[in-house]
Amino acid sequence: MISPVTIGIALRALGKNKMRAGLTVLGVVIGIAAVTTMVSVGQSASDLVQSQFEALGTNVIIILPEVRRRSGVMQAEVTLTSRDSDAIAKECPSVLASSPLVGVTGQVIFGSSNFSPRDMHGVDSDYLTVRNWALENGDFFTERDVHSANKVCVLGHTLVAKLFQTTDPVGQSVRIKNIPFRVVGVLQRKGANMVGDDQDSIILMPVTTVRKRLQGSEFDNVNAILASARSALLMAQAQNEIDELLAERHRVHFGKPRDYTVENTTEIANTFGVVTGTLTAMLACIAGISLVVGGVGIMNIMLVSVTERTREIGIRMAVGARTGDILRQFLVEAILLSCIGGIVGFALGVGASVGIVSIINAISSGQKWTHQVSFLAAVLAFLFAAAVGVFFGYYPARRASRLDPIEALRYE
Repeated sequence: MISPVTIGIALRALGKNKMRAGLTVLGVVIGIAAVTTMVSVGQSASDLVQSQFEALGTNVIIILPEVRRRSGVMQAEVTLTSRDSDAIAKECPSVLASSPLVGVTGQVIFGSSNFSPRDMHGVDSDYLTVRNWALENGDFFTERDVHSANKVCVLGHTLVAKLFQTTDPVGQSVRIKNIPFRVVGVLQRKGANMVGDDQDSIILMPVTTVRKRLQGSEFDNVNAILASARSALLMAQAQNEIDELLAERHRVHFGKPRDYTVENTTEIANTFGVVTGTLTAMLACIAGISLVVGGVGIMNIMLVSVTERTREIGIRMAVGARTGDILRQFLVEAILLSCIGGIVGFALGVGASVGIVSIINAISSGQKWTHQVSFLAAVLAFLFAAAVGVFFGYYPARRASRLDPIEALRYE
């Protein structure tokens, strides 16, 4: 056992050479600070990625047309239809809801103001269920609106701010390609995504209205289908059900390539999580090298301390100190040095991670990063610092404990 007296003697011994003790633990301080910073920033990045995929919707599965090269240009095949989306919602037990998606571009005009939103989508009445997106005001268009291709729309917050300012948009009429659309609702604010794109710069219309009135098309093809599994546990099952259903509907023969792709956003999020976790671990390992350097510094200084205090060791042995007492004394000094460095390094690491995240938020227009302090990193940092002290302090302590008392007393 290590007694308080031993710890007190060790602290006094270190206090006699404050400058040397400070320089000794500098390597440990830098190492622990670097590891803490990398782990905390990596955790912030991982949480940001996860939150972005959660903002996409609840357990979303994305079905896209197959992309093939034609005349050197990558083009999407016209293979998905609204009927596919309806079949997925009705015939796949693990699917909660499904919505087709058709994209279009243009200006939205209200009075003398006009604005080109980033996203202009034709969807059906289950789109908000799939995306887990609530309304702030008004209502969403109904299945009857979709069936009748009614000229109604729902706006994101950015369009409301650009076109209406203080006017309540619900019930107002906007024009798209000189066609009047009645505003029936306003979406809740989502903010920017991780790459800085404004998710509120959006207008939603019935998919049939977009195809017939804005695109002038009689075809039923869509750009994508979004489906939502009933729970996270059913994601893989829902994906398999969708794949089997579409293979049957599209008459895909066994062994032949599909004319569509089914992507699970959970798998994509997990992949991003693995990438960010791996990068964080690599950076933390690189930063950990400085801990080894700091440990070598502790060992060197402790060896110097043993040489300087040889006569002191001889006197202690002469008055009854045993080999274990001397070993413990110098080992405690090494551990204290390392642990003090670990505490200071962790504090600096937390400060550095907060500073880095604040700088990223200041210069980035995307989704704001959250400040994350990994308590696991704190515990591991402290334990690792103590282990460094034990590992690199044992040899000098063992050397001190094996000194011959008579020779130590004669040492000048």
